[in-house]
Amino acid sequence: MSHKLKIAGWISVGALAGALTTVSLQTVARGSLAPLPLEELQQLAAVFSMVKTDYVEPVDEKKLISDAISGMVASLDPHSQYFDKKSFKEFREGTSGRFVGVGIEISQEDGLVKVVSPIEGSPAFRAGLKSGDMITKIDETAVKGLTLSEAVKRMRGEPNTKVSLTIYRKDENRSFPVTITREEIKTVSVKGKVIEPGYGWIRLSQFQERTVDDFVRKVEELYKAEPNMKGMVLDLRNDPGGLLDAAVAISAAFLPENVTVVSTNGQLPESKFAYKASPEFYQRRAGADPLRKLPPQLKNVPLVVLVNEGSASASEIVAGALQDHKRAIILGSQTFGKGSVQTVRPLGPDTGLKLTTARYYTPSGKSIQAKGIVPDVMVDETEEGNVFSVLRTREADLDKHLNSGSGAIEAKDPGREKAREDARKRAEDEARKTPAERKTAPEFGSDKDFQLVQALNQLKGRPVLISKTQVVENKEEKKEN
Repeated sequence: MSHKLKIAGWISVGALAGALTTVSLQTVARGSLAPLPLEELQQLAAVFSMVKTDYVEPVDEKKLISDAISGMVASLDPHSQYFDKKSFKEFREGTSGRFVGVGIEISQEDGLVKVVSPIEGSPAFRAGLKSGDMITKIDETAVKGLTLSEAVKRMRGEPNTKVSLTIYRKDENRSFPVTITREEIKTVSVKGKVIEPGYGWIRLSQFQERTVDDFVRKVEELYKAEPNMKGMVLDLRNDPGGLLDAAVAISAAFLPENVTVVSTNGQLPESKFAYKASPEFYQRRAGADPLRKLPPQLKNVPLVVLVNEGSASASEIVAGALQDHKRAIILGSQTFGKGSVQTVRPLGPDTGLKLTTARYYTPSGKSIQAKGIVPDVMVDETEEGNVFSVLRTREADLDKHLNSGSGAIEAKDPGREKAREDARKRAEDEARKTPAERKTAPEFGSDKDFQLVQALNQLKGRPVLISKTQVVENKEEKKEN
């Protein structure tokens, strides 16, 4: 990183959508504590003492203090958080792209866990699990009724321990048990392929420590398979964010050297900073530029970036930079709208504090906080429209979310709640249908991926089926009095 930044903690631009992830860029710790409000602290000590001595049953002192810290931080905004020992470990796993488990990408369907894809080379892959398999039991616990995160926790564990999964395979109409030995899994955050002669598709599902290296390898593969690339689609749909240096690097792969990618501004002097498309702003270690192996044609290949309501934070940084520099056409739906930066500082060997310390801004100076990136071309997720996407939670829907910092209050879209109610009714109608009759979103990158087809049309200069229903949320602002 730049010599202006000193190591003290991590900066996070991960989103609330999906797992919150960290950023390895770092800021200087404050040299001294702010003056303490003694009267209020005396009150806090008095309450602690009363709870400890007068509560109906004994309380754990450490838990009481931990809960008090959690409550204090949680009252600020949706992304500030106190990490106890367990959550701090999970937080670090999220950014490394490594964890101990069975190695499957999953989603939820009909209250069960659905295998989206086994990670190549993982224990689940070797055990023969397939895309579309349904997990009905984890050990002796029925999956029905568990949240997705609860199911994930039950499948994760210590290395070399065993977990038994009961699998229902629809196309064979049978259930069977599989015992899998857990091991360290390296997640794959980059996928790609030549979708047709002359056109490549590359998808980033998260910005992790290995994302930049994996991106470079995948681009090399695509250009080896198709040296005469006429156009590229960068797919950031449902990408919840992650490492800021990775977002700067991916942006720099397509942009001219040294242009601004993103800037930040907050109360701390060191939070006022501009990150540029130059190795010193994204290199994680000393040595050669990780982007040095990229084919030079990538700087000029026609580019479409796909985004949706699940594209958040670091993915919004990339989309915003490529849009502002007119390097790409942004296509899809308005993004999540997380435009804040979190600094993570250790409070001890195994606890930490994630605190919102800045807002970030696109190269043209726009804050996307609570608004998001508005695509150049609005395209629905299916030919029938954005069937259920309006039900997805965005930053502006979160309690205590920050405003854009522009000195204005974003006006609420009066049609938002009506649209959500209509979508709820459609969801209820769909739930009453048989599984075979229900509408489901196509797999990203498949030949039934409507938005990808429209992205290809955009690259080829063909007509694009633009959304007739999408509107920009919070497009008007009114000044505070």
